[in-house]
Amino acid sequence: MTDQTGVTGRCYCGAKSLRSSAAPHVVAYCHCTDCKRVTGAPVAAFAAFCEADLIITPDPGPPVSHHPGVVRWFCTACGSPLAAQYDYLPGQVYVPIGLLDQAADLEPSLHSHAENRVPWLHIDDDLPRQTGSGRDILLSPPDIE
Repeated sequence: MTDQTGVTGRCYCGAKSLRSSAAPHVVAYCHCTDCKRVTGAPVAAFAAFCEADLIITPDPGPPVSHHPGVVRWFCTACGSPLAAQYDYLPGQVYVPIGLLDQAADLEPSLHSHAENRVPWLHIDDDLPRQTGSGRDILLSPPDIE
C-alpha cells in the first residue's frame, strides 16, 4: 500500500504537510451530508489513521466544530480540509484521500451513509454499503485503542 517512507500529503497550497509512518487502517467513502458539504464533492473518501501516527506540520492550530462530537482542521491559508476526528471513533483521525500522495493506492473498503448517496452518482463496486456510519466496521481494525 505504501513504501518505506509511509504516507505523505499536503493541502492545496502546500502550507500544511501530512505524514504518517503507518498506512491507514481503513479507507472509506462517506455519503453523509456533512462530509459532502465539507469536501464540496458528491461523495467523500477518507483514510483513517491512528491518532499517534499522523503528523501535520506546521501545527494546524485549533480545530473547528460545527456539530457536537466532530472536530475538523483546515489549512488557514487555502481552506483545504486537513483532518477530522469523531467522538464515536476514538483514537482515529480521518484525512481526505485527495490530499495524500499515495491516493491511487488507497482503495476504499466500504461506503458509509450509503442511504444519502446522490442518485445520479453510480460507483459500481461490490463494497459493503452501510446504513449510517458503519461504526462497527470502522472500529474493528487492529491497533485502535
